[in-house]
Amino acid sequence: MQYGYKLSAEGFGPQELIRQAQLAEASGFDFVEMSDHYHPWLDSQGHSPFAWTVLGAIAARTDSIGLATGVTCPTVRYHPAIIAQAAATLAIVSDGRFTLGVGSGERLNEHVVGRGFPAVAERQAMLREALEIIRLLWQGGYQSYQGVYLDLEDARVFDLPETLPLIAVAAGGPDAAELAAELGDGLFGTEPKAELFEAYAAAGGSGPKYGEVGLAWAESEEEAVQAAFETSRWSLTGWKVMSELPNPANFEASAQLARPEDVAASMPCGPDAAKHLEAIREYEQVGYDHVVLANNGPDVDGFMDFFARELKPALTS
Repeated sequence: MQYGYKLSAEGFGPQELIRQAQLAEASGFDFVEMSDHYHPWLDSQGHSPFAWTVLGAIAARTDSIGLATGVTCPTVRYHPAIIAQAAATLAIVSDGRFTLGVGSGERLNEHVVGRGFPAVAERQAMLREALEIIRLLWQGGYQSYQGVYLDLEDARVFDLPETLPLIAVAAGGPDAAELAAELGDGLFGTEPKAELFEAYAAAGGSGPKYGEVGLAWAESEEEAVQAAFETSRWSLTGWKVMSELPNPANFEASAQLARPEDVAASMPCGPDAAKHLEAIREYEQVGYDHVVLANNGPDVDGFMDFFARELKPALTS
């Protein structure tokens, strides 16, 4: 088992994210996973720096902690040729510590380049083509590709690492889990759904499985619930809504009926380690072997101390 810390690029500026990664390494986390957004979910979060610049700086300022995107969409805002180059470079400068997490994206971040945002089936078909292009470029040499949605013309990634990064493919259902098995090296999920692992294994998948657990730590349950409500109430709308809304204002509107008690029911909140351990164990029991802790509480440093002092000893005993 490995345990990661979620770097919320929607909630913090680039220098603070770098500091958090360094603190996560010192606190005993195995890796950090960073969201790759153009916009935050809510205007009140107030941030959304360029993930690849921040990850490069983290690689330079840490020694051993793993790095991952959680996740990058290599189809609309980025062409997969750019991601193939970016991931290869980051793997080199991090001395092999990088995992490329990819997914089909959200309208929130992808519509900004004016190319629209396709329906689910088309998004998945585009992701398949993107993965084929990335794999092709990582073979070395000049490569071309002509797909239904994406093309590549006489391109070469000159700087390739000795060991290529693992690709973890985000899956919300069996079809995406099968794609992860076919063209990825691992699976990325946000829910403890057994059917994902069944589909992944049935399609021949055997790589690492990354799962993201939402929680909120604070010295009091009330403080934790309020902080999670302020920053994370958008998540209650569900993935079908979350993937389609175009701007933070729309997420604000969609979450108007959310209540603090709804957020409290969706994740463990407060100082009780037993509650957080129960949520983490649920992910482990269903099959995740890389569990990412996404803390929605108000105190980053306090949570890091809590992890080092209470959570990690209990998880690794």
